[in-house]
Amino acid sequence: MRPTLSWAPTEDLPPATTDLGPVTDALSAGGVLVLSGAGISTESGIPDYRGEGGSLSRHTPMTYQDFTASAQARRRYWARSHLGWRTFGRARPNAGHRAVAAFGRQGLLSGVITQNVDGLHQAAGSEDAVELHGSLDRVVCLSCGTLGSRRDLARRLEEANPGFAPVAAAINPDGDADLTDEQVGDFRVVPCAVCGGILKPDVVFFGEAVPPRRVEHCRELVGAASSLLVLGSSLTVMSGLRFVRQAAQAGMPVLIVNRDPTRGDRHAATRVALPLGTALTAVAGRLGVPVDDASAAHREPAIEGDPCPGRAAPPSSSPG
Repeated sequence: MRPTLSWAPTEDLPPATTDLGPVTDALSAGGVLVLSGAGISTESGIPDYRGEGGSLSRHTPMTYQDFTASAQARRRYWARSHLGWRTFGRARPNAGHRAVAAFGRQGLLSGVITQNVDGLHQAAGSEDAVELHGSLDRVVCLSCGTLGSRRDLARRLEEANPGFAPVAAAINPDGDADLTDEQVGDFRVVPCAVCGGILKPDVVFFGEAVPPRRVEHCRELVGAASSLLVLGSSLTVMSGLRFVRQAAQAGMPVLIVNRDPTRGDRHAATRVALPLGTALTAVAGRLGVPVDDASAAHREPAIEGDPCPGRAAPPSSSPG
C-alpha cells in the first residue's frame, strides 16, 4: 500500500481567521504543546510538501519499501540526499522557530513535537523537542542497528565520490535534492563501517511506522498538555493527525496556524491563516516575551568542510 501523500478538503468548515487572540490566550494560560510541520521551516528556505509550490507537486518521496528493496533506489537516494545535505545544513532557524523557543524559555509550553527532520527547533533553543520522524543528523544500519553521525557519513561519501557536484533543480523538505538519473550516474554508496550492512538516515520514511515508544511518549505529552498548538502542518499523514484527534477527544482546545486548510480543521477551535514567523512574533510581542534575533543563533560557528555546522545530534535513546 502506498502512503497517503495528498488530501483534499471535503467538509464545509468555517473559513480561517487572522485573529491571533485565541493563540495568545492559550499561550498566556501556559501548558501548550506545540506540534510543528514543514510549514514552520519554509521561511528558512526549506520547502514544504503540500503548500503552494510544495515539493509533492514535482517530487515523490522515497518510501521505506523502495529503499529496502532496491540497490538502485538506494544509490539514487544517497546521491540526491548527499547533495541536498550540503544545502540543507546551511538552513538557519527563522522567526517562527525562535518564537517557539522563547515561549519555552518563558515556561508557556509543556513540550514541542516536530514532524520535521531539519533540527531547526533545536538550533533555535528548543532542546527537548521530540523529533517524531527522526533527524537527518543521524544514520542507522538496518542490519546491526548501529547509529552514526551524518557528518561522518558525508565525509565517507565525499571520499568515495570525489568531484561529485551536480546542480540540483531543487531541495526537498526531507533533504533530498532533485537530480536526474544521468546526474546520479554511478554514485557509490558506502556500507555500515561496523558490519557492512545497509545504511539509512535515521528518519521515518513515507510508508514506515514511527517507533511505538516514540508514539507513546508523544501521546503522554498530549495527555499532560492544556492545549495543542499546530504550527505549519497540513496534518495529512496519520503520524501527526492522531495527536490532534487525541486532544479533541479529550476536550482539549486545538489551535492551528497554517496557511492552507488542514485535515485536522474539524477538530480545531480556531485556525489562523497567517505566515508563521509574522504570527508567532506578533503573539510574543503581545505577551511581552523576548525573542532572539537572527544574529543570536544557537548554532556553533561553521567548521571548514563540515556540511552541517553546529547542529548537535540528540541522544539516540531519546523517544524523539
